[in-house]
Amino acid sequence: MSLSKKHNTQFVALIVGLIVLNVLGSYVYKRFDLTQDKRYTLSEAAKETIATVDSPILIDVFLEGNFPPEFRRLQVETKQLLEEFSAYNPNIKYEFLNPLEGEENTEAIQQQLANFGLTAAQVEVKESGKISTELVYPWALAYYNEKTVKIPLLKNQLGTTSEERINNSVQNLEYAFADGFNKLVHPKKRKVAVLKGNGELDDRYIADFFATLRDYYFIAPFTLDSVAANPKKTLEQLMTFDLIVVARPTEAFTDSEKYILDQFTMNGGASLWLVDATEMQQDSISGKSFVFGKDLNLNDFFFKYGVRINSNLVKDVYSAPIVLATGNENDAQFNRYPWFYNPLSASGNPHPIVTNIEAVKFEYASGIDTLANSVSKTVLLSSSPISKLVGLPVEIDFDTEIPKNLQIVNEGPNPTEFTAGETPLAVLLEGEFPSVFTNRIKPFSLENDRSKSRATKMVVISDGNIIVNQLDRNRPLELGFDKMTNAMYGNKEFLLNTVNYLLDDSGLINIRTKEIAVPFLDPQKTVEQRTQWQLVNLLLPLVLLAVFGMVYLYFRKRKYAS
Repeated sequence: MSLSKKHNTQFVALIVGLIVLNVLGSYVYKRFDLTQDKRYTLSEAAKETIATVDSPILIDVFLEGNFPPEFRRLQVETKQLLEEFSAYNPNIKYEFLNPLEGEENTEAIQQQLANFGLTAAQVEVKESGKISTELVYPWALAYYNEKTVKIPLLKNQLGTTSEERINNSVQNLEYAFADGFNKLVHPKKRKVAVLKGNGELDDRYIADFFATLRDYYFIAPFTLDSVAANPKKTLEQLMTFDLIVVARPTEAFTDSEKYILDQFTMNGGASLWLVDATEMQQDSISGKSFVFGKDLNLNDFFFKYGVRINSNLVKDVYSAPIVLATGNENDAQFNRYPWFYNPLSASGNPHPIVTNIEAVKFEYASGIDTLANSVSKTVLLSSSPISKLVGLPVEIDFDTEIPKNLQIVNEGPNPTEFTAGETPLAVLLEGEFPSVFTNRIKPFSLENDRSKSRATKMVVISDGNIIVNQLDRNRPLELGFDKMTNAMYGNKEFLLNTVNYLLDDSGLINIRTKEIAVPFLDPQKTVEQRTQWQLVNLLLPLVLLAVFGMVYLYFRKRKYAS
């Protein structure tokens, strides 16, 4: 066979091989995620949210335009994630848009977006030694069967750099879209009762949390006032709910009320208790503040289930600051001071409720003891190892406490004083609960009284303030935001995760456990070594091409020289 015929045969074989490979590729489709953290592999929980979608979900992503470099990264990560969703279910269709492009009256468009809750993010970017400010709309709108859901793409956390904020946002992307799809596709089913009648928190102080929770569940107030008149009907009505939330009660529970709540648990109802075991009072004569223990008649209730909220206060060196005014009214200055009665808990527990959340702020919390019984217990949040327990009653004197705290912060704590270690502040109980009224005289009789519960869950937190949102001009601020320090804590995310877990909606929570590491360039090195790397990028390919060409010519000459 001549050399030319041999080349023609090889060429034809190559063409045929490419055609066959292309045909096989149309029938066999496979994507490979070669990243170390598997960031482009959808979790099973995320897949389940769109597994049954049989009509298009249309997504408009407002990440198109002239962006800072770090937002380009967010744009790329969003595109790649949506490609994964679309690859799993072709009914997921998306488009990237610039909401202000081609619009003459941009202010009117910005106002329309703001009215819909799509607020712009103003970012300060350092690039090439220059500082610029950019306006970005990090949002997506998803449409499905005449329903619309807004999806936040930027996770705002005060005090973080732009790189950290984008890293946190990329970490949260899969959850954000899966959560949005879940709201569109799966209608609300579970019902949550907000317990009233025992001096619980006023609605305005818990408005933000339950406004967010209302996107997932049906929310309704429930009072135990009718227990005395018709306990059977009260229990039947309570049993129509899947979860009860008791937010900082201040009035003692009667045995009849406890019996109803106990039987709710025995029948498989979940509950979230946010309980203060203390009460602060101010002496009208001296003006001093004192903290006393508070009896809500719940000690035997929790003790039977396996926990005890102690009548004490936790002081923790790792704590949130307070802001105090000094000087006259006209010349008043507001300064931050360390306040050890506000513990900050950043759990290292791998449980999905507390994974990847910011530190949770407590105020005047008490320690919780876990007791041995058949109920499984998991400490979700606790104080830091550098903490102490203060017995009650105790005087709270700012003039005395602040100088001591400042000294401890500057010089370090006395190891013989802060010896309480990691004291539990929030505990999860799971399993089959024993009835509080086993072998006890019951306040009234019920036909289907149970002495052992169905499998259920309960979370007990020794501070009712972690659910309280601050007010600004009598309007609720976002839960976890402290307007005096401009700090954002993880209270809201922790409580949302808790409710989701108690209602067995733990699938989406598990998405947050995925760790994604997003590398960023060092801006200082980028400026200093910019010219060097530009030359490398320009010259290195040319040098490699020249070397390849010379090697190719050398071997070609050797082959055909004879």
